[in-house]
Amino acid sequence: MEKHNKVAVIYGSDSSEWEVSCRSGEFTSSRIDGTRYDVFEIFARFGKWTLVSYRMKNSMRVIFPEDERPQIDKTDFSVVIDGKKINFDYAYIMQHGTPGENGLMQGYLEMLGIPFSSCSAFVSAMTFDKFSCKNYLRNVDFVKCADDVFIRRGDDVAGMADKVIGKLGLPLFVKPTDGGSSFGVVKVKKAEDFESAVEQAFAEGKTVLAERFIPGRELTDAVYFNGKELVALPVIEIVTKNEFFDYDAKYNGFSEEICPAPISEELTRTIQNASVKIYERLGCSGVVRVDYILSEDGLYFLEVNTIPGMTSASLVPKMVRTAGLDITDFLTEIIENS
Repeated sequence: MEKHNKVAVIYGSDSSEWEVSCRSGEFTSSRIDGTRYDVFEIFARFGKWTLVSYRMKNSMRVIFPEDERPQIDKTDFSVVIDGKKINFDYAYIMQHGTPGENGLMQGYLEMLGIPFSSCSAFVSAMTFDKFSCKNYLRNVDFVKCADDVFIRRGDDVAGMADKVIGKLGLPLFVKPTDGGSSFGVVKVKKAEDFESAVEQAFAEGKTVLAERFIPGRELTDAVYFNGKELVALPVIEIVTKNEFFDYDAKYNGFSEEICPAPISEELTRTIQNASVKIYERLGCSGVVRVDYILSEDGLYFLEVNTIPGMTSASLVPKMVRTAGLDITDFLTEIIENS
């Protein structure tokens, strides 16, 4: 007997990632088991939440014309269809960026007592900020963190350039502390480009991180709870044709994502164990993806993705397929155990 009956998949967002979020949400909705759950697709952007479509158990998907989509009642997370009020009893959050990845959506659902697929509001807010998240992991013995400098809007960026470059060297990365899909991330190779890189990052958020460049192989791994134990999925190596794994490389085919990664079994276990420990240390739930750089001097933590991409070409579905799992069964495990 399923714990939940009416699953609302929430996608769209207030960030630059909203279109990617829609693709993730549509894919997730299409793969949720239609024999177990009624599935509802909600598009949520800048405070306007509307019902895109619904699919009742063992039935075809019903799509609303854009100008006729029912409004979601946020007072109790419900919708009226053909005069009948439906209360959603579970939310599968597929919003990349704010408000789905920074804890706002989670806080709303927590106040209503509605279970959802991702980390808690607190953990989501903490992990969404790259600087805060790194501070939880700086002194652990299973992963390293690159040196960095935190920059807040209003700081004298021009005046700090020499100090930052003196500490971190060149090249270095400049990135917004929040956000994803590599929006606002710049690889700085020349000192004179530092200030403009910071301004570009500020276009995506209020705080910025300058971070030491760590040469090495980019690897990623995901962890989820299957109801009995934490499971680390197969590791992927990302080989990009660009300077780094930027938006173009991620979504426009300018990278090769090798799954399983061509690394030793011992190294695979090391990365998977690190991913499980990070998941536990941060207090995560749902499925979470952790990104790394494997350098000559060790494994470096890059960031954690609490709402990882879920299109057919995304990294987590590739890991699921490589593990020999069915994506529909995988989503059922997330729904039933979060």
